[in-house]
Amino acid sequence: MSQVGWRTAMEHALYGADGFYTRGERPAAHFRTSVHASRRFAHAMARLVTEVDDALGGPARFDLVDVGAGSGELLAEIHATAGLDGRLRPIAVEVAPRPAGLSPAIEWRDRLPDTVTGLVIANEWLDNVPLDVVELTGEGPRLVVVDPATGAELPGPPPSPEDTAWLERWWPLREPGDRAEVGRHRCAAWASVIGRLRGGVALAIDYSHERGRRPTYGTLTGYRDGRCVSPVPDGSCDITAHVALDACADAGESAGATATLLTTQRAALRALGLRGARPPLELARTDPRGYLQALRAAGEDAELIDREGLGGFGWLVQAVGAEIPRSLAATRRREVTPDRAG
Repeated sequence: MSQVGWRTAMEHALYGADGFYTRGERPAAHFRTSVHASRRFAHAMARLVTEVDDALGGPARFDLVDVGAGSGELLAEIHATAGLDGRLRPIAVEVAPRPAGLSPAIEWRDRLPDTVTGLVIANEWLDNVPLDVVELTGEGPRLVVVDPATGAELPGPPPSPEDTAWLERWWPLREPGDRAEVGRHRCAAWASVIGRLRGGVALAIDYSHERGRRPTYGTLTGYRDGRCVSPVPDGSCDITAHVALDACADAGESAGATATLLTTQRAALRALGLRGARPPLELARTDPRGYLQALRAAGEDAELIDREGLGGFGWLVQAVGAEIPRSLAATRRREVTPDRAG
């Protein structure tokens, strides 16, 4: 393949015939997510399921959709703990083959269902939706083209009018050498999630940034075997970039979201009961085993809510025909007002 734009290169590298994900690479082998850090993350999600179910009045069927489900660990744990009297329908959306040993109760599919009533979780999914990179040069903005075999880059043609409009609104470039990662297709992917919601909540969790505080040179990187590596789009590594969640929020509003919240994982998980507090020392004397269990839980909580690590993830929560779940509403740092200008 000759030099191509980053979006095309990422699409082939991650989702092509022998792409990183389509050949069955499992996220846990290459990077640490909240799902792999502790089962307590799934327990917090189970509480969220209960809150959304209550807000919907206990529908006859509650869809729980995990987009980019990996090996299905999150769904398996929630299914084992959430209850809902048999009304829970867990659905894994993943391009990789179904893993052996997964509960038959979990539906495995390679695309979103047409309609959803319940909760959609997209944990570190949007960062793998392919995007193009644009750099401001002395001749104006230029699409960055890349050699998939080596990762070598060159300036290419001007970006499309659609990409230019997105950049002007969400990631304006100021000085020659500045780079932007065009999130237009991520916005469309998120809008497709919201458009399928007939009632309930969609949650996107990712490293993110907001307009006015975009990284000057972008965030495109690769992961392999637990290490950060150069993002060579040859299929040998995961390729990811942080997400403009504010732009996705606006796209979700346009697709029908009736309530929106942007918050952090730290704030959200603390509201869902993960506090990271050490147990009292007295418990070590009266119940040594219970003390050790509580100490372990506190350590796992601390990792999940660490503001310099997993706790720094952005959470985009959007609802259709329901309110923002009551626990998360208390974390509101700012309510998104869609910017329709331009």
